[in-house]
Amino acid sequence: MLVLFDQSTPVPIRPFLREHKVETTWQRGWGKLKNGDLLKAAEEAGFEVLVTPDKNIRYQQNLKNYRIAIVVVGNPQWPVLRHHVDRIVAAVNAAEPGTYCEVEFPER
Repeated sequence: MLVLFDQSTPVPIRPFLREHKVETTWQRGWGKLKNGDLLKAAEEAGFEVLVTPDKNIRYQQNLKNYRIAIVVVGNPQWPVLRHHVDRIVAAVNAAEPGTYCEVEFPER
């Protein structure tokens, strides 16, 4: 799958998604796009999954208007997240068009 990392998504997750092609909003020059414009641009570019730490995206956008799957990282702090990367990978692997998933994990 073609996966897009939103701003503040920890890039060290990237090597764990070896079955997928991963790009960042920064690489695409989309760092200033807001959620609706970002979702539209991502879909038009063929992205299938957006990984983001933005838990409010589901309240700010009508996600039924989009086919891109959204995986929300519950805590984007790498020292916490690194112990739970397998949960993020599993969520991305299981993502289906138009789905929304929040991946939460306890802090250590």
